[in-house]
Amino acid sequence: MLHLTDEDLRNLLDKPMFHRISETADELGLECYVVGGYVRDLFLERPSKDIDCVVVDPQIATQEQPTDPNALGPGIRLAKALGKKLGYKANVSIFKNFGTAQVKWHGEEVEFVGARRESYSRNSRKPIVEDGTLEDDLDRRDFTINALAIQLNKDKFGCLVDRFDGLWDMEDGLIATPLDPDITFSDDPLRMMRCIRFATQLNFRIEDETQQALERNAERISIISQERIIDELNKIILSPIPSIGFIELERCGLLPIILPEIAALCGKESRGGRSHKDNFYHTLEVLDNIARATKEKASETLFLRWAALLHDIGKPRTKRWDDTLGWTFHNHNYVGQKMVQKLFRRMKLPLDERMQYVEKLVGMHMRPQVIADEEVTDSAVRRLLFEAGEDIDDLMTLCEADITSKNQTRKQRFLDNFRLVREKMVDLQARDNYRTWTNPISGEEIMQTLNLPPCREVGTLKQAVKDAIWESRIPSDHDAAFAYMMQEAERMGLIKTEE
Repeated sequence: MLHLTDEDLRNLLDKPMFHRISETADELGLECYVVGGYVRDLFLERPSKDIDCVVVDPQIATQEQPTDPNALGPGIRLAKALGKKLGYKANVSIFKNFGTAQVKWHGEEVEFVGARRESYSRNSRKPIVEDGTLEDDLDRRDFTINALAIQLNKDKFGCLVDRFDGLWDMEDGLIATPLDPDITFSDDPLRMMRCIRFATQLNFRIEDETQQALERNAERISIISQERIIDELNKIILSPIPSIGFIELERCGLLPIILPEIAALCGKESRGGRSHKDNFYHTLEVLDNIARATKEKASETLFLRWAALLHDIGKPRTKRWDDTLGWTFHNHNYVGQKMVQKLFRRMKLPLDERMQYVEKLVGMHMRPQVIADEEVTDSAVRRLLFEAGEDIDDLMTLCEADITSKNQTRKQRFLDNFRLVREKMVDLQARDNYRTWTNPISGEEIMQTLNLPPCREVGTLKQAVKDAIWESRIPSDHDAAFAYMMQEAERMGLIKTEE
């Protein structure tokens, strides 16, 4: 964290946009402050493009009578005047219903809103909004580190307002609310997700009283739309160490409400002195491994991270005790694959190719391990390459991240085996043509040739031809494949010979 003086802040804000805002505010007799995340990130040395400004009209901020509901708020008035000052290259968007405005100029975007105070009803996160002072506006902020403001008016340009000692909390790495956290979270339960998201992104600790309020108010999350929840959840998943967020979600009781499939992974059971690993913490370790492996392109790997989070969700449904083998989770990958769509639908996640990608990785995440545990044959690797397609690299990354054994010798053996699989993949891709791995015999041709209805035998024949091609026993041309199909059909008794 940087320790910035007001002089330092003046230098950091020494930009044409901020000076134009300052001039316009003074001309209109308004007070203007840059607030929130942009200010916080100046101290944390984090890049931030979101510039939010709060505008105070001293004439209406403290008056007791409500203002004319049809009058333009100070934020909109300042934005419109700023747009005229900046000239034709400025783009001004007005959102009158929300009392906000946006100005875009030379690649910069600034949001303007009038200072306000808010009150809430029990069953809605939509507040009743009134004009207010700067103090009112900072009081309604979610966390102390987001309740910082820097004045832009000329006579106090660069002066910091830190009403709730947000700098101290930043220094100590704490997430705390400006006012009573129970009121903060009850008024707007989405702030609970934001609390955990900031703790995860910044690697901060949630202050004890704030943590207890999270636990007391967890059920309030039910009034928040899935779209808003998933937006915060995605930001947690894309964080450098996403496990921090999921541990906090579980700790405060939010996880069973928003992601019961992940909460069901928690804990381990023992029988006869044998226990399985805690699949919740294993899943988080896999997710963190993926985050480390993809940190340079985090924003591009959201659904790979979702696949890591969901790869074992089938385990609670498939857990069985075997007197010889101990705890087993047979076919948990296929059961988990079938659970993905229902989860995506409930969470309002996309149901397009991105969901299908997650389904594929969840369903296939055991395949490379099975290959690595046995002899790494050409046919097995060809089958893996063909079925994984363009997602093969992501599948292998997931499988390598799935190796979380604390036994370093065992862990290294797995990694060495996966290295052999990767080497075989490279060798086959260099020697083979992917197109030669396709089956030139369709199910329809088999049925027409042998006069068969749709049945199990058709699938068996089609798979037999495919296996013969992948194992290089026949070339991938139609004549060879047709001859082999007829040979297999005769062996299966599907061709009647005349006596």
